[in-house]
Amino acid sequence: MAWKTLDDMDLAGKTVLVRVDINVPVEEGRVTDATRIARIVPTVRDILDKGGKPVLLAHFGRPKGQVVPEMSLKVTLPALEQALGCGVIFAEDCVGLPAKQAVAALSDGDVLLLENTRFHAGEEKNDPMMAASLAALGDVYVNDAFSAAHRAHASTEGIARLLPSCAGRLMQAELEALEQALGAPERPVVAVVGGAKVSTKLDLLGNLVAKVDHLVIGGGMANTFLAAQGVDVGKSLAEHDMADTARAILDKAKASDCEVILPRDIVVAREFAANAPHENVPVDACPADAMILDAGPATVAYICEVIDRASTLIMNGPLGVFEMEPFQTGTFAMLDRIAARTRSGNLVSVAGGGDTVAAINAAGHGDDFTYISTAGGAFLEWMEGKTLPGVAALQD
Repeated sequence: MAWKTLDDMDLAGKTVLVRVDINVPVEEGRVTDATRIARIVPTVRDILDKGGKPVLLAHFGRPKGQVVPEMSLKVTLPALEQALGCGVIFAEDCVGLPAKQAVAALSDGDVLLLENTRFHAGEEKNDPMMAASLAALGDVYVNDAFSAAHRAHASTEGIARLLPSCAGRLMQAELEALEQALGAPERPVVAVVGGAKVSTKLDLLGNLVAKVDHLVIGGGMANTFLAAQGVDVGKSLAEHDMADTARAILDKAKASDCEVILPRDIVVAREFAANAPHENVPVDACPADAMILDAGPATVAYICEVIDRASTLIMNGPLGVFEMEPFQTGTFAMLDRIAARTRSGNLVSVAGGGDTVAAINAAGHGDDFTYISTAGGAFLEWMEGKTLPGVAALQD
């Protein structure tokens, strides 16, 4: 890897600025899901163990460069203290006198959280003065927020060019997992891509067909590809205006010797509702008044055969409407197979994206993948082959 980790840094006696993602859900003044907070704990503890003083930089919500009291990071303090097992000091600003005084007062073993970086317009503009003001507070910069690495902001990109910098443990794990899945994977490689619209994942599909051996397309996206091949998809969600694009992706896949796997049979219903009357039919037999809500058993059986032969799998999206009974069947059966192969040590499995993580958790396989990314947009842009400014800054 071209970037440094905490293992490469001398942190003893240093003030360590740590960009973290603790943009967590809050209701009635309480954090309702502390998953993101829990994931920064190894980095903070490592810094403390190495004799450094961690100063946490983070955003919260979208205040758009204004001070919005309801978006203060102060709300995260109880959850942070519980996760870290120690007190956390809070500064009322991330730059200026409040930040300088809080940093100057730090003792060994202290953890400091600075106020929302997005309370300043210079953060999202990657303003050099903002980056310099942040950098002046510390000796070393650690980026542990892969989920924000696709943004060229002062606290993710600008600051990394001004201080000795490295990746935190969460960032390191994310980058290593993605390198293992797409950078230098063990073959055969299978990618599973689902979701509603082809138009939102054009770059992703175009990048993947040149890199993987098998591409499974599910969800509403599959309907668009089927329609582009002349299959009647009834009332199913499909982007008929994307037919030429879908055919171009199929042509590129063929030229790259990538097998595109589309539904062979389908589960259809007349209404979009849980437990709606449904039937399994061949892919070319969708009734005109019905919609496709899941992949059929023959399709899933073939996908599982492909997974059995694979060494690496990357997933972004489900096969069907997994949120509703019984249309989760195809997605859950596929996840069962991925999980079993991963547990047996025969498959490297990396997954990411909101719907994907929700489906994995709903199927009870949250601990059964090699790596599950919660990064959202950054994970998708990495899969698309794009350069992430926050990662590039560490490499430079």
